[in-house]
Amino acid sequence: MQLNHINKWGVYAIALLFVALNAVCIYNDFFLLSLLPIALLLAAMAFLSLDKLMLCISFLTPLSIPLSEISKGLSVDLSLPTEPLLAGIAIIFLFKLLYEKQFDKRVLTHPVSITIYIYMAWILVTSITSVEPLVSFKFFISHLWFILPLYFLMTQVFRNPNNVRRYVLFYAISLCVVVLYALTRHVTYGIFDQKIAHWASNPFYKDHTSYGALLAMNIPPIAALLFEKRNSRGIRLVYLLVLVVISVGLIFSYSRAAWLSLIGAFGVWCCIKLRIKFSFIASVLVIAAIIAFSFGENITRILQSNNQDSSTTNIVEHVKSISNVSTDASNVERINRWKCALRMFSEKPIFGWGPGTYMFYYAPYQISYEKTIISTNEGDMGNAHSEYLGPLCESGILGPLTLMAIIITTVITAVKIYRRKKEDVEINKLTNIALAVLIGLFTYYFHGVLNDFLDTDKASVPFWGYTALIVAVDIYYNSSNKRIEKGGG
Repeated sequence: MQLNHINKWGVYAIALLFVALNAVCIYNDFFLLSLLPIALLLAAMAFLSLDKLMLCISFLTPLSIPLSEISKGLSVDLSLPTEPLLAGIAIIFLFKLLYEKQFDKRVLTHPVSITIYIYMAWILVTSITSVEPLVSFKFFISHLWFILPLYFLMTQVFRNPNNVRRYVLFYAISLCVVVLYALTRHVTYGIFDQKIAHWASNPFYKDHTSYGALLAMNIPPIAALLFEKRNSRGIRLVYLLVLVVISVGLIFSYSRAAWLSLIGAFGVWCCIKLRIKFSFIASVLVIAAIIAFSFGENITRILQSNNQDSSTTNIVEHVKSISNVSTDASNVERINRWKCALRMFSEKPIFGWGPGTYMFYYAPYQISYEKTIISTNEGDMGNAHSEYLGPLCESGILGPLTLMAIIITTVITAVKIYRRKKEDVEINKLTNIALAVLIGLFTYYFHGVLNDFLDTDKASVPFWGYTALIVAVDIYYNSSNKRIEKGGG
């Protein structure tokens, strides 16, 4: 009893000491110590319950804030609390994998996993040959701490089918908080304006393009959960409210690329539902490409005749500005970045300049008459604005090809799951969610033509998590005789 009494007063003393020390830190504008109790709780979860921690990360990601927003002037920037957590989980998971040697070989040998190995191996090779090895190895390590927990670990978390729904829902609910925050900032200024949309989601999302991309990505999975027959009215109402909030947020994000990506993904959903053969789709695309090439000059002339700039308040005018490649600064600057990426690629076509180096080297490849009012030579305004052209100049020809291999194997896996004969009702529901998640991924595949965000936690958590979900459904719920597992994680 005496010992317990001493321990109790020891806890009180430590708590009071922390409060006093934290008060001093806050008085001196240092706020990081306030996060220590949360950090200790999350660290405990990392050792005791990894599956629950991964679900927490799904919820925390939309609300994560860059370190630069908390403490100015730092040379390193991380998204708090998610990136340090993911880095720690990656290390724990790797040691656990090497020590126990019991990880499911079906995941390790799955076609999607194999393409991820090739993708990461090529990033490693081009990091070695990089013009800035330190920058490139940081890029490689950051991708590693995304992929290890969000793909490999999540395949095991998804062995519990309830976690499939939780992972999707937790991210979406948290995203709704950001939407309400952004809409409140619109209302504060008395107008739903495109200029306000650019920073309304700060500090949670750095701009309206990444914000819009993730809103679009989450609409198909939430819609699938809404129409699940197993749901009660109360649960269905929750899904409906989440879907409405995210949809309103997408509209007022003023992200034209996000709008287009959702339309394109809906087209893919129609093709899969109608069971249109890939050969027919490929033929249509080839014919469209031939027509575009044949009438390239006329198409260019029509696009250049569109002088409708993006509108601050009129959504119709904002949509019309999508094809303006002559005066719309955002569109013209994006083309400028693409041309720089192609010029850089032509100089180093095999190994590229090195992962993560584009922003430091593209400036000399700009041509004066292609610059816009938002062009810069400082390397402080983002990257190549393309998930495919960025790797092309940074990792050579195999850069985008290895990423495309991941996309293609993921799509093939998801379509195979959907078309597989199913007699078990629960398995059928999971395959429907897997299809919806694929459509969500397609919004990002399309959006990746115009922007790239996979170096951020905001995009990586759903991108790699949804890819893991598809693989988990393929492996663990792959026959009508397979019983749904209640454990996992």
